Amino acid sequence: MKIALAQLNYHIGNFEVNTQKIIQSATKAQSLGAELIVFAELAVSGYPPRDFLEFDDFINRCAFAVSDIADHCKDIAVIVGTPIKNPAEKGKPLFNAAAFISNGEVQYFRKALLPNYDVFDEYRYFEPSHEFEILHFKGKKIAVTVCEDLWNIGNDPLYTINPMDELMKHQPDFMINIAASPFDYLQAKTRTAVLQKNVEKYKIPLIYVNHVGSQTELLFDGGSMSISADNQIFNQLPFFREDMQIIETDSLFTPITAIRSSIEVSETELIHDALVMGIKNYFEKLGFTKAILGLSGGIDSAVTMVLAARALGAENVLGLLMPSQFSSQHSVDDAIQLANSLGSPFKTIPIEKLYTSFENQLETEFKDLPFGIAEENIQARIRGVLLMAMSNKFGHIVLNTSNKSEAAVGYGTLYGDMNGGLSVLGDVYKTRVFELAHFINKDSEVIPSNTIAKPPSAELRPNQKDSDSLPDYDILDQILFQYIECRNGPKELIAMGFEEKIVNRVLKLVNTNEYKRHQTPPILRVTTKAFGMGRRMPIVAKYLS
Repeated sequence: MKIALAQLNYHIGNFEVNTQKIIQSATKAQSLGAELIVFAELAVSGYPPRDFLEFDDFINRCAFAVSDIADHCKDIAVIVGTPIKNPAEKGKPLFNAAAFISNGEVQYFRKALLPNYDVFDEYRYFEPSHEFEILHFKGKKIAVTVCEDLWNIGNDPLYTINPMDELMKHQPDFMINIAASPFDYLQAKTRTAVLQKNVEKYKIPLIYVNHVGSQTELLFDGGSMSISADNQIFNQLPFFREDMQIIETDSLFTPITAIRSSIEVSETELIHDALVMGIKNYFEKLGFTKAILGLSGGIDSAVTMVLAARALGAENVLGLLMPSQFSSQHSVDDAIQLANSLGSPFKTIPIEKLYTSFENQLETEFKDLPFGIAEENIQARIRGVLLMAMSNKFGHIVLNTSNKSEAAVGYGTLYGDMNGGLSVLGDVYKTRVFELAHFINKDSEVIPSNTIAKPPSAELRPNQKDSDSLPDYDILDQILFQYIECRNGPKELIAMGFEEKIVNRVLKLVNTNEYKRHQTPPILRVTTKAFGMGRRMPIVAKYLS
């Protein structure tokens, strides 16, 4: 049997476009001899639809889309993800399902395991299935599963049942899994290992189709694949772009040599490509075309500008230089050099006079108090106001340039440098930002070498360096990673060899600045634990504060 794997970029709630893509792909696959085409989880609606699932009209449109696909795909069978209504009087109102469409008829296979951790919240909407039926098609028995249904495998099961254990009672010939598996820089290896554990356990081939594209902060890398019965990767679709490939299932039962997998790409390159895709899709799906950012001559704004230029076109990214009396000339020169190197427009609006105006206006209130955080934040907020003014006047969307290290410890100014419609580096630690800069410069100097080499500084007071206020990033980022991603507390961190005083200080900074992070733009997720929808912390808690 010839089966097409269709890896597409869907748009949440854009039923016309999603359905058109599905039908066009099915038509093309049929013309190439495919008998069945497989699409991703909740492909009809886009993933994750979140509280749109609470609207009857939204679910009705999903049903209409499935009907439309059935009407147009008479000569090829289709497996496509969609939400469907739960007819039972009790339980959640919906199922997350795989619709099998053939000859105008539709059969549904419902998802049994509903993830409810990190960025996932499926049990909020869906009822878990307790029925395990097999698909009969073209003389084959197929175990159809939906994403998480294959993840309850190994020595530490999260759920009390394993759908494939139930489906194996029907002796299927192979598995098909449709998924919406979000990207993080480790997920490709983790995902492949999970899929291969299933093949190793059940001794039958697996066909896996994943989403590609970004949905606000969630990025989907694709990487759809088929795995042969001898547990080798038979084929793998590319990361971060749409594609379709056709396989002959008989080939999956013949011993093969594993292909070179996309997961061999470096973590830094994966993050780079994911962020470029994330920016591009965010703008395209919201109908925006132009971005603006504060271009300081520092490494964060430089990396952000390069990523944005690669996503949107350099001509569509405006760098706004806003030097103050504390800005070094080399920072201004570096910013201009970068803009010229990229071919991006830039403008300069000095802020010294604006700052002096604020200073004079507040003189009576501040009296003879020494220069401090308030004066530094005024500068940041002036810059934030200027960026938003340009955004409002000319329709540019502000890109936030703060990195994860700064966001973690509150090293940023609300309504100032924390402004923006999208946070590009908010899930990228400072040390990784430097790695991205070196990756960008791997073939030629794009980011000025001085930007990379100089000590990081906010330049809000004379001779300021980040290290005046924070531990060195090499140490800080390790502590943050262990606390945020690995959920290790102070005792564990101290046992690892980190200095107790630094540990206590850093963790207090993280926890007391939760209120700031609740007011930041959506953050493109590239790690296993990003700030935002996947990390739910109370603001007024006392723990480690």
